[in-house]
Amino acid sequence: METKVNNMQIDTRIVGEDAIKIAARDVQVYYGDTHAIKDVNVDILDKTVTAFIGPSGCGKSTFLRCLNRMNDTISIARIEGDIRIDGEDIYDRRVDPVQLRAKVGMVFQKPNPFPKSIYENVAYGPRIHGLARTKADLDVIVEQSLRRAALWDEVKDRLEAPGTGLSGGQQQRLCIGRAVATNPEILLMDEPCSALDPIATAQVEELIDELRSNFSVVIVTHSMQQAARVSQKTAFFHLGHLVEFDETSKIFTNPEDPRTESYITGRIG
Repeated sequence: METKVNNMQIDTRIVGEDAIKIAARDVQVYYGDTHAIKDVNVDILDKTVTAFIGPSGCGKSTFLRCLNRMNDTISIARIEGDIRIDGEDIYDRRVDPVQLRAKVGMVFQKPNPFPKSIYENVAYGPRIHGLARTKADLDVIVEQSLRRAALWDEVKDRLEAPGTGLSGGQQQRLCIGRAVATNPEILLMDEPCSALDPIATAQVEELIDELRSNFSVVIVTHSMQQAARVSQKTAFFHLGHLVEFDETSKIFTNPEDPRTESYITGRIG
Protein backbone atom coordinates (compact mmCIF):
# COMPACT_ATOMS: atom_id res chain seq x y z
CA MET A 1 0.00 0.00 0.00
CA GLU A 2 1.34 3.43 -0.94
CA THR A 3 0.43 6.91 0.17
CA LYS A 4 1.69 10.32 -0.83
CA VAL A 5 3.67 12.47 1.61
CA ASN A 6 4.97 15.75 0.18
CA ASN A 7 4.16 14.39 -3.30
CA MET A 8 6.47 11.43 -2.75
CA GLN A 9 5.38 7.81 -2.80
CA ILE A 10 6.01 6.15 0.55
CA ASP A 11 5.27 2.50 1.23
CA THR A 12 3.08 2.60 4.33
CA ARG A 13 3.74 -1.06 5.05
CA ILE A 14 7.30 -0.05 5.86
CA VAL A 15 6.91 3.54 7.02
CA GLY A 16 3.44 4.26 8.32
CA GLU A 17 2.28 7.58 9.70
CA ASP A 18 3.53 6.82 13.20
CA ALA A 19 7.13 6.56 11.91
CA ILE A 20 7.24 10.26 10.98
CA LYS A 21 9.22 11.90 13.78
CA ILE A 22 9.53 15.47 12.45
CA ALA A 23 7.04 17.09 10.09
CA ALA A 24 7.84 20.52 8.61
CA ARG A 25 5.36 22.47 6.52
CA ASP A 26 5.90 25.74 4.61
CA VAL A 27 8.91 26.70 6.73
CA GLN A 28 10.41 30.13 6.04
CA VAL A 29 13.43 31.58 7.82
CA TYR A 30 14.45 35.23 7.62
CA TYR A 31 17.61 36.88 8.92
CA GLY A 32 16.52 40.49 8.90
CA ASP A 33 15.58 41.15 5.27
CA THR A 34 17.34 38.03 3.98
CA HIS A 35 15.01 35.15 3.11
CA ALA A 36 17.30 32.22 4.02
CA ILE A 37 14.85 29.28 3.93
CA LYS A 38 11.96 29.19 1.47
CA ASP A 39 8.89 26.95 1.54
CA VAL A 40 10.51 23.86 3.06
CA ASN A 41 8.25 20.82 3.43
CA VAL A 42 9.71 17.57 4.70
CA ASP A 43 8.90 14.52 6.82
CA ILE A 44 11.83 13.05 8.75
CA LEU A 45 11.41 9.46 9.84
CA ASP A 46 12.17 7.92 13.21
CA LYS A 47 15.14 5.56 13.70
CA THR A 48 16.63 6.80 10.44
CA VAL A 49 19.70 8.83 9.48
CA THR A 50 18.69 11.76 7.28
CA ALA A 51 21.45 13.73 5.55
CA PHE A 52 21.16 17.37 4.47
CA ILE A 53 23.50 18.15 1.58
CA GLY A 54 24.07 21.18 -0.64
CA PRO A 55 26.53 23.99 -1.39
CA SER A 56 27.80 26.36 1.30
CA GLY A 57 25.17 28.91 2.26
CA CYS A 58 22.29 26.86 0.82
CA GLY A 59 20.34 26.80 4.11
CA LYS A 60 20.91 23.26 5.35
CA SER A 61 22.44 24.28 8.72
CA THR A 62 19.87 27.05 9.12
CA PHE A 63 17.04 24.56 8.69
CA LEU A 64 18.73 22.06 11.02
CA ARG A 65 18.81 24.74 13.73
CA CYS A 66 15.07 25.26 13.32
CA LEU A 67 14.51 21.74 14.61
CA ASN A 68 15.68 22.55 18.16
CA ARG A 69 15.01 26.31 18.05
CA MET A 70 18.67 27.27 18.06
CA ASN A 71 17.74 30.14 15.75
CA ASP A 72 15.90 31.63 18.73
CA THR A 73 19.32 32.76 19.97
CA ILE A 74 19.78 35.00 16.89
CA SER A 75 17.98 38.29 17.43
CA ILE A 76 17.34 39.04 13.73
CA ALA A 77 16.05 35.53 12.93
CA ARG A 78 12.35 34.99 12.23
CA ILE A 79 10.77 31.60 11.56
CA GLU A 80 7.40 31.04 9.91
CA GLY A 81 5.54 27.85 9.10
CA ASP A 82 4.90 24.71 11.10
CA ILE A 83 7.40 22.26 12.60
CA ARG A 84 6.07 19.37 14.66
CA ILE A 85 7.82 16.61 16.58
CA ASP A 86 5.51 13.69 17.35
CA GLY A 87 2.65 15.96 16.34
CA GLU A 88 3.56 18.74 18.80
CA ASP A 89 4.18 22.25 17.48
CA ILE A 90 7.69 23.02 18.78
CA TYR A 91 7.17 26.77 18.27
CA ASP A 92 4.08 26.85 20.45
CA ARG A 93 4.55 29.47 23.18
CA ARG A 94 3.95 26.82 25.82
CA VAL A 95 6.99 24.81 24.67
CA ASP A 96 10.09 25.44 26.77
CA PRO A 97 13.11 25.60 24.43
CA VAL A 98 15.37 24.22 27.17
CA GLN A 99 13.20 21.13 27.54
CA LEU A 100 12.94 20.84 23.76
CA ARG A 101 16.74 20.77 23.48
CA ALA A 102 16.88 17.95 26.02
CA LYS A 103 14.65 15.99 23.62
CA VAL A 104 16.53 17.17 20.52
CA GLY A 105 20.27 16.87 21.17
CA MET A 106 22.86 18.61 19.01
CA VAL A 107 26.48 18.02 18.06
CA PHE A 108 28.35 20.89 16.44
CA GLN A 109 30.97 21.19 13.73
CA LYS A 110 33.93 21.56 16.05
CA PRO A 111 34.25 19.49 19.21
CA ASN A 112 33.30 21.78 22.10
CA PRO A 113 33.70 19.92 25.40
CA PHE A 114 33.12 21.96 28.54
CA PRO A 115 36.25 22.92 30.51
CA LYS A 116 35.35 20.20 32.99
CA SER A 117 36.24 16.57 33.58
CA ILE A 118 35.11 13.85 31.17
CA TYR A 119 32.61 12.72 33.81
CA GLU A 120 31.20 16.21 34.37
CA ASN A 121 30.84 16.85 30.64
CA VAL A 122 28.39 13.95 30.41
CA ALA A 123 26.79 14.43 33.85
CA TYR A 124 25.99 18.12 33.33
CA GLY A 125 22.79 17.68 31.27
CA PRO A 126 21.21 14.90 33.34
CA ARG A 127 22.00 16.87 36.50
CA ILE A 128 20.36 20.15 35.41
CA HIS A 129 17.34 18.29 33.99
CA GLY A 130 16.89 16.28 37.19
CA LEU A 131 17.32 12.90 35.52
CA ALA A 132 19.39 11.39 38.33
CA ARG A 133 18.35 11.23 41.98
CA THR A 134 21.63 9.93 43.34
CA LYS A 135 25.31 9.81 42.46
CA ALA A 136 24.87 6.13 41.65
CA ASP A 137 22.12 7.00 39.15
CA LEU A 138 24.40 9.60 37.59
CA ASP A 139 27.25 7.08 37.37
CA VAL A 140 24.98 4.74 35.41
CA ILE A 141 23.91 7.48 33.00
CA VAL A 142 27.52 8.59 32.42
CA GLU A 143 28.69 5.05 31.70
CA GLN A 144 25.73 4.28 29.45
CA SER A 145 26.20 7.54 27.51
CA LEU A 146 29.92 7.00 27.02
CA ARG A 147 29.24 3.44 25.87
CA ARG A 148 26.69 4.74 23.37
CA ALA A 149 29.35 7.16 22.16
CA ALA A 150 31.85 4.28 21.79
CA LEU A 151 34.20 6.04 24.21
CA TRP A 152 33.81 4.21 27.53
CA ASP A 153 36.64 1.71 27.08
CA GLU A 154 39.05 4.52 26.19
CA VAL A 155 38.27 6.80 29.15
CA LYS A 156 36.81 4.65 31.94
CA ASP A 157 40.04 4.84 33.96
CA ARG A 158 40.40 8.63 33.68
CA LEU A 159 36.92 10.05 34.07
CA GLU A 160 38.26 12.90 36.22
CA ALA A 161 40.71 14.02 33.51
CA PRO A 162 39.72 17.15 31.56
CA GLY A 163 37.61 16.54 28.47
CA THR A 164 39.70 19.09 26.61
CA GLY A 165 42.71 16.79 26.97
CA LEU A 166 41.25 14.17 24.65
CA SER A 167 42.10 13.88 20.96
CA GLY A 168 39.85 15.63 18.44
CA GLY A 169 37.96 12.48 17.55
CA GLN A 170 37.56 11.53 21.21
CA GLN A 171 36.35 15.04 22.02
CA GLN A 172 33.68 14.78 19.34
CA ARG A 173 32.56 11.39 20.66
CA LEU A 174 32.50 12.94 24.14
CA CYS A 175 30.19 15.65 22.77
CA ILE A 176 27.99 12.93 21.28
CA GLY A 177 27.96 11.19 24.68
CA ARG A 178 27.02 14.51 26.30
CA ALA A 179 24.21 14.99 23.75
CA VAL A 180 22.69 11.53 24.33
CA ALA A 181 22.99 11.73 28.14
CA THR A 182 19.63 13.50 28.47
CA ASN A 183 18.10 10.56 26.56
CA PRO A 184 16.93 12.61 23.58
CA GLU A 185 14.74 11.19 20.84
CA ILE A 186 16.43 13.13 18.04
CA LEU A 187 20.11 13.86 17.48
CA LEU A 188 21.12 16.74 15.21
CA MET A 189 24.68 16.81 13.86
CA ASP A 190 26.04 19.89 12.08
CA GLU A 191 29.06 18.70 10.08
CA PRO A 192 30.32 16.58 12.99
CA CYS A 193 33.38 15.27 11.11
CA SER A 194 34.61 18.37 9.31
CA ALA A 195 37.35 19.02 11.89
CA LEU A 196 38.41 15.36 12.21
CA ASP A 197 41.03 13.23 10.51
CA PRO A 198 39.96 10.23 8.35
CA ILE A 199 40.36 7.66 11.15
CA ALA A 200 38.29 9.69 13.63
CA THR A 201 35.76 10.39 10.88
CA ALA A 202 35.35 6.66 10.25
CA GLN A 203 34.81 6.07 13.98
CA VAL A 204 32.12 8.76 14.18
CA GLU A 205 30.42 7.46 11.02
CA GLU A 206 30.31 3.96 12.48
CA LEU A 207 28.86 5.44 15.65
CA ILE A 208 26.16 7.31 13.70
CA ASP A 209 25.07 4.03 12.14
CA GLU A 210 24.77 2.48 15.60
CA LEU A 211 22.90 5.48 17.05
CA ARG A 212 20.03 5.23 14.58
CA SER A 213 18.74 2.15 16.38
CA ASN A 214 17.80 4.46 19.28
CA PHE A 215 17.48 7.92 17.73
CA SER A 216 16.28 9.80 14.73
CA VAL A 217 19.56 11.27 13.43
CA VAL A 218 19.78 14.33 11.14
CA ILE A 219 23.23 15.19 9.83
CA VAL A 220 24.40 18.18 7.81
CA THR A 221 27.42 17.29 5.72
CA HIS A 222 29.48 18.81 2.90
CA SER A 223 30.72 15.34 2.04
CA MET A 224 28.48 13.54 -0.42
CA GLN A 225 30.50 10.37 0.22
CA GLN A 226 29.65 10.64 3.92
CA ALA A 227 25.97 11.18 3.18
CA ALA A 228 26.01 8.09 0.96
CA ARG A 229 27.75 6.03 3.64
CA VAL A 230 25.71 6.92 6.73
CA SER A 231 22.20 7.98 5.68
CA GLN A 232 19.05 6.27 4.50
CA LYS A 233 17.35 9.50 3.40
CA THR A 234 18.95 12.56 1.80
CA ALA A 235 17.65 16.10 1.34
CA PHE A 236 19.34 18.39 -1.21
CA PHE A 237 19.18 22.11 -0.47
CA HIS A 238 20.02 24.86 -2.95
CA LEU A 239 19.61 28.63 -2.54
CA GLY A 240 17.31 28.21 0.45
CA HIS A 241 15.03 25.68 -1.23
CA LEU A 242 14.65 22.00 -0.43
CA VAL A 243 15.05 20.82 -4.01
CA GLU A 244 14.72 17.07 -3.55
CA PHE A 245 14.22 14.57 -0.73
CA ASP A 246 14.28 10.83 -1.23
CA GLU A 247 16.02 7.56 -0.46
CA THR A 248 19.77 8.22 -0.37
CA SER A 249 20.47 5.60 -3.03
CA LYS A 250 17.98 7.26 -5.40
CA ILE A 251 19.33 10.77 -4.79
CA PHE A 252 22.84 9.65 -5.73
CA THR A 253 22.01 7.34 -8.63
CA ASN A 254 18.77 8.60 -10.16
CA PRO A 255 17.80 12.09 -8.94
CA GLU A 256 14.65 13.63 -10.38
CA ASP A 257 15.67 17.29 -10.34
CA PRO A 258 18.42 18.45 -12.74
CA ARG A 259 19.82 20.71 -10.01
CA THR A 260 20.39 17.67 -7.80
CA GLU A 261 22.17 15.87 -10.62
CA SER A 262 24.32 18.95 -11.29
CA TYR A 263 25.39 19.06 -7.64
CA ILE A 264 26.05 15.34 -7.39
CA THR A 265 28.18 15.42 -10.55
CA GLY A 266 30.08 18.53 -9.46
CA ARG A 267 28.69 21.02 -11.95
CA ILE A 268 27.32 23.25 -9.18
CA GLY A 269 28.57 23.61 -5.62
